[in-house]
Amino acid sequence: MSLQRRLLPSMSALTAFEAAARTGSFTVAARELSLTQGAISRQVKALEEQLGCPLFVRQGLRVTLTPAGTAYAEEVRGALHRIRSASLRVIGAPRGGVLKLAILPTFGTRWLVPRLPAFQRANPEIIIHFSTKLAPFDFSTEDLDAAIHFGEPNWPGAVCDRLMDEEVLPVCAPAFLAAHPVATPADLAALPLLHTTTRPDAWAEWFVAQGIESVEGAGMHFEQFATTAQAAAAGLGVAMLPTLLVEAELRLGDLVPALERPHRGSRAYYLVHPSDRGGYPPFAAFRQWLLAAAQRP
Repeated sequence: MSLQRRLLPSMSALTAFEAAARTGSFTVAARELSLTQGAISRQVKALEEQLGCPLFVRQGLRVTLTPAGTAYAEEVRGALHRIRSASLRVIGAPRGGVLKLAILPTFGTRWLVPRLPAFQRANPEIIIHFSTKLAPFDFSTEDLDAAIHFGEPNWPGAVCDRLMDEEVLPVCAPAFLAAHPVATPADLAALPLLHTTTRPDAWAEWFVAQGIESVEGAGMHFEQFATTAQAAAAGLGVAMLPTLLVEAELRLGDLVPALERPHRGSRAYYLVHPSDRGGYPPFAAFRQWLLAAAQRP
């Protein structure tokens, strides 16, 4: 057997091995793959002979991976996952491909999605699959091409393209402001302050920027900006919100500035991707479009 052939086992052998390694049983693997137990055993034995080392220790009806089998199973599992993902991309979008993008929920629904029709008109052959991620993750363990990130450009092993800064503003319902007049930043400290857990320091940073010692402020906490905005519109207090995420509420008058004191911090929105995805055509097209869209008002 040539070295090249020895290093490229058949897909059926690798699939049988991965199922047996994951389940710890040839019988269970056979049931999962709709094969016989004997077929799984023969595939694994042929693979062991091809590699020249045992991958399992047979113990009656159960099998246990050898150290070599454990290491090999991890690599094979990742390779099979990538092959399945690649096949799905081709099946799902045979002409243009699929872009798998992680988004921040409120940024995605309130800023990105309303602008996506322009991208689709220019790139009708590209399909985007969205996932929600609130924190940085390891691209090597996630089936994702890119992510929208808020923070600093310090994502390990990834390229960060700056999209835009974030300007925040204290906002509330018009009726709430009428009942609780605000003339200075210090006046806000006595009011219920609504907090968003993804920006735990938003109020403290704003007060410091106004020359006031950090104020904690009593009030409710919400996981997402959309819920915080709804709470503010309902009159539950004053919220510190990014203006780009509450454009509609400000335009319609559901929310008004409690005080015209916007603040822009050092953190920003970034498009993040692993370096080996930069040339992937669906991502390259999306990246070009998004960088241009982020510069438009």
